[in-house]
Amino acid sequence: MGQILRGPELGEAPGNGGGRGTECCDGPDPEMHCVEGGAWTWGEGGTRQGAGMGPIPGEAPSPFTRADLVSNLVSIAHRPHCPRPPRRHWNCLTPPLPLPPRPAGTIESKSSGAEGRGRYSLHPLFPRVGAEAEAAIKMAAAAGRAGESRRARGGGAPGGGGALLRGILLCVAASGSCWGNSVERKIYITLNRTAPCVRLLNATHQIGCQSSINGDTGVIHVAEKEQDLKWVLSDGPHPPYMVLLEGELFTRELLQQLKGTSRVSGLAVALSKPSPSPGFSPGLKCPNDGFGVYSNDYGPQYAHCNWTVWNPLGNGLSYEDFDFPIFLLEDANETQIIKQCYRDHNLPQNGSIPEYPLCAMQLFSHMHAVTSTVTCMRRRTIQSTFSLNPEEFCDPLIDYNVWSTLKPINTSSKMHPSDEVIMVAARLDSHSFFWNIAPGAESTVSSFVTHLAAAEALHKLPDIQSLPRNIMFTFFQGETFDYIGSSRMVYDMENNRFPIRLDNIYAFLELSQVALRNNSVLWVHTDPISQKNESVQLRVKNLVEALTRSSMDTNVSLQEVSQSQPLPPSSFQRFLRARNIPGVVLADHRTSFHNRYYQSVYDTPENILMDYPAGLSPEEALTYVTDTAKSLAEVATVVARALYQLAGGNSSTSAIQAAPETVSQMLYGFLIKANNSWFQSIIKQDMKSIMVDSVPQHYIAVNSPVNTTQLVQSVLVNLTGTVVNFTKEECQNPEKMSIPEKELYEYSWVQGPRDPNSTSRIPFCVRSTVHLSKALSPAFELKQWGSTEYSTWTESRWKDIRARIFLVASRELEIITLVVGIAILVFSLLATYFINAKADVLFSSPPDPGAMAY
Repeated sequence: MGQILRGPELGEAPGNGGGRGTECCDGPDPEMHCVEGGAWTWGEGGTRQGAGMGPIPGEAPSPFTRADLVSNLVSIAHRPHCPRPPRRHWNCLTPPLPLPPRPAGTIESKSSGAEGRGRYSLHPLFPRVGAEAEAAIKMAAAAGRAGESRRARGGGAPGGGGALLRGILLCVAASGSCWGNSVERKIYITLNRTAPCVRLLNATHQIGCQSSINGDTGVIHVAEKEQDLKWVLSDGPHPPYMVLLEGELFTRELLQQLKGTSRVSGLAVALSKPSPSPGFSPGLKCPNDGFGVYSNDYGPQYAHCNWTVWNPLGNGLSYEDFDFPIFLLEDANETQIIKQCYRDHNLPQNGSIPEYPLCAMQLFSHMHAVTSTVTCMRRRTIQSTFSLNPEEFCDPLIDYNVWSTLKPINTSSKMHPSDEVIMVAARLDSHSFFWNIAPGAESTVSSFVTHLAAAEALHKLPDIQSLPRNIMFTFFQGETFDYIGSSRMVYDMENNRFPIRLDNIYAFLELSQVALRNNSVLWVHTDPISQKNESVQLRVKNLVEALTRSSMDTNVSLQEVSQSQPLPPSSFQRFLRARNIPGVVLADHRTSFHNRYYQSVYDTPENILMDYPAGLSPEEALTYVTDTAKSLAEVATVVARALYQLAGGNSSTSAIQAAPETVSQMLYGFLIKANNSWFQSIIKQDMKSIMVDSVPQHYIAVNSPVNTTQLVQSVLVNLTGTVVNFTKEECQNPEKMSIPEKELYEYSWVQGPRDPNSTSRIPFCVRSTVHLSKALSPAFELKQWGSTEYSTWTESRWKDIRARIFLVASRELEIITLVVGIAILVFSLLATYFINAKADVLFSSPPDPGAMAY
């Protein structure tokens, strides 16, 4: 049984005290009257006085009848337009408790029904009147009307006991509907800024975490060093425990100890500040193993990272299955509240065992899907066959790839086989152990920001339309999960569902992790197997030479890795798997990753050495050019110059220069704060909801397109598009216009900058070659859920994800409370029955002397 937590964090919120106001719920209402400092009343014939205030001036008081009470309560129950319970009270109730402010923290989650995801408040402070309460009110209203009717016929005494009891119960029920959560708010402290570990599934197994269906509860124990876990694993007398783990202790070895005991009901992990110096990567040592190009049939010596272990720090935690919930605590203040609660109630003093009440935590993260994608999708198919409202258990990971071309192409037809395209690629997504926490500064953002800057530099050239070859800028989603985006594009190209064919690709250049260069060295990785073909080898040689020439007058030192070394994990591998295509992968590492925080919550701006002077405003930070921005702009310059040469450009490349200022704005927007003035000015008007003040995350998820995809699309439109003089109607409906190039371009009506003379914006239309293509694994198109050729990752659905702390009483006190409660309930029912049965005797009125006959 929970008890009330007391402390400064539970004090009354300013401005929400019990004092009464004067405003009505929705303004003036002919059936409602507000009383200064008192209660409101409704209807005709009822009292016109405020609670404790006396009569309203100018009006005589009138009696307050049972029918008036019922009418008032029914009116309360049927005001759905009230945004919050009014801070008033009725004469029959005690004054209301103060309302704490509505919390801003919510978490996106998914219902089990066909509607999919919804947004669940972690802190439901303002309940609506439930169906049961409404039904009770209607029944009481009917009873009130019946009582008045009986009195009119002389069949009953006014103020009979049964009616009075019903009125009292009705009053209590109504107060419970309005203020039912006030007790819960006093018992529990909701943790609003948490991130859960959720369940993911593929063709063979499940990974991630979940709680029991009603959530898991345990006594909190703070572990700041490994020796503190002895209390949890053996010494502590109050299992099960919820362990608050410092970030440095969140290791595979320690979690394996906790995983094998029933004394642990869950984990809460506090972020380490600064990041763990040895590094931390919950990913695999061999990322995307089995879905790249190397296999027993193609370069078996390179398969399964036999030649190079790309992520040596990878401990594989993200790919483990845990049967208890694990949450990340994102807010240091909430972490301190938990620790203070632990010190006040759970910390042993002088070797003595702490006594009840103890501070406990409850975590809710029950997952609907189990076993594997095969099982989940089969259950989904069976239900959809036999049910009109099938229950959904999991969803495929899905989003969109972003792509554009230097010269426009007709997307409604296929490119001519003789046309050649140079393909440039980068990935958009990242991942970590915790759901939707994927900063991906080095693993993702550094590459696609460099890619965007190179695209802008090329589009500034005056002669791009006359180049012999086209250039395709591609941004793949879902690459972390076995190359979802690239495998889908290859599948579409092979099946004539894409305007460009694999045969049209002249060369392939991919940007991998490029922000952590040692001594400005950028490594060129190639595939040793495909280069056994002479024509492929020649094109690869031309590509490397173009890159080398382009880096001569820059601060980038280009070096080629050994011919015997395979490609690192990259989207290029999926294209090689389908066809021998000449290509290279650019990275800041020669062998294993330089990134010590690959696929972790610590792959943050600090990891790529982004540093801002103290005291900068958000607008100043947006435009501040960091050393990281300068370094990535140099890489973008090298890439843009090399692409120009490969496309057949003959002019000098010295004028091709990526802008460090643009790179700075992109890094700030994708790693620090998406809701900034530049992003606001380039997005479409219907995309305002994607602007968040928090750090953007780059997890693919199942709702598409995600924020990263839409923002990259908007940035690419802005950097490579052309402003055209179209009206809003023409821009949003170009098919209605008689212009020949409408099949070649996409049109976007963007918000534009703020008008300096007003608060409104100056929108305009942008014409570009930017498109989206679906990034859903072909396995789900083909219904091959057990495929080993394509990604089969799905994400489980859930109903409720939340975390809270409270004080828990001893088992003995809980049993006593339950028994006493049951006894009081039984006694109340018996008393109610006997009072109602003898109401005519107990509450009879003396006969009216005036009605006697002589």
